[in-house]
Amino acid sequence: QVQLVESGGGLVQAGGSLRLSCAASGNIFRINRMGWFRQAPGNQRELVAAITSAGMTNYAESLRGRFTISRDNARNTVYLQMNSLKPEDTGVYYCNLRSITDYWGQGTQVTVSS
Repeated sequence: QVQLVESGGGLVQAGGSLRLSCAASGNIFRINRMGWFRQAPGNQRELVAAITSAGMTNYAESLRGRFTISRDNARNTVYLQMNSLKPEDTGVYYCNLRSITDYWGQGTQVTVSS
């Protein structure tokens, strides 16, 4: 079993920054992909960014340039640096680990005020 614990969400004004962290623990397969998804009220959950254990990244095109994903393999932790935040970035951000199956964190709320 794998556990994902997220932190770093909160309330920020438009134009501000937040950094999300997600620490994975448990029976983690060495080759995996970790990432962030988000879900706004009334919307489907969507990919924000992902990074493989080899360091290959994938971003939602609309977020490229403002958001940066990184990871520390030794700590099994993934980070999401979010800059120039906009009100439409508001939502619940979920950490995901994909290896043999998908694991999800409990979600952390990000609210961007205008």
